[in-house]
Amino acid sequence: MIDIMGESMRGFAQSGPEESRHISKWLTDNCFGDYYTRKGLDYKQREMITFCFLAAQGGCEPQLTSHAMNNMMVGNDKAFLIKVVSQCLPFIGYPRSLNALNCVNAAAAKMEEK
Repeated sequence: MIDIMGESMRGFAQSGPEESRHISKWLTDNCFGDYYTRKGLDYKQREMITFCFLAAQGGCEPQLTSHAMNNMMVGNDKAFLIKVVSQCLPFIGYPRSLNALNCVNAAAAKMEEK
C-alpha cells in the first residue's frame, strides 16, 4: 500500500476514531493484505482494475479520484484512464462514465500540483 500511495498511508490500519478503527483495519487487511500481495498482476494492472470497479459502483468518487491518482503514480497516465473509461462506458453508462472522467481530471490536476 505504501509502495503505491506513499508514506501518508503508514499506520492507516490504526487510524480514525476508536469506535470505527476496525473498518480501517479490515480495509487494510482485506484489500492490501489479501489482494495486493497476490501474484499474477502488477501494480499498474491492479490499479486499473480497482479504478474500473470503483467507477462501476458509482457513489464513491473520492475513492475513485484517489485511485485515479494511484494509477498515475504507477504509470497509467490520464490518456490511458480516459481510454479505460471509454471501454467501460457501454457497461456502466454515461452518468458513471462522466463522473469517472471528472475524477480523472481532478486527479490529474492534483498530480500537477505536486
